[in-house]
Amino acid sequence: MSGLDFELVDLERSAGGLLRVTIDRIPGREYPDGAEAVTVDDCERVTRQLQYVLQVAGVDYARLEVSSPGLDRPLKQPAHYARFAGARIDLSLKQPLAGRRNFRGRLAAAEAGWRLELEDAGGAASGQALDFTLDEVREARLVPVIDFKGRGARAPKARPAAGLDGGRKE
Repeated sequence: MSGLDFELVDLERSAGGLLRVTIDRIPGREYPDGAEAVTVDDCERVTRQLQYVLQVAGVDYARLEVSSPGLDRPLKQPAHYARFAGARIDLSLKQPLAGRRNFRGRLAAAEAGWRLELEDAGGAASGQALDFTLDEVREARLVPVIDFKGRGARAPKARPAAGLDGGRKE
């Protein structure tokens, strides 16, 4: 994927011949469209290239799906944890700890791995922390952040000038 300027986040082969490829843009790299997130055009470009490569390599698949990691992006590699240190994540452990496997909190680096600064049920910092290594993790995902503040209020629709409304009466 690096030849196409994308990071391979995940590769999954499912029943029925589905080959699911998740890509992301490489942090710090400038892209022609200026966007930070994967676009539909990016997915189309990677799909076309992968179809060719998979055909040449003789890989058998029924359907190819290329997508972005989404708002709840999985953390799969050590570099992902480093990149998203400070972010809120949902963490699922392989083995339960105090009867729990699932935790939510803010990710931070620790001396012997990683630390999750835990949140209470309301989302506030609880003052507790969970130290863990990547070997203990079943799954980790970013907590989706949806911000509508950047979308200002829509301007009211302009009314057509007199005589330009096709004779419509209001």
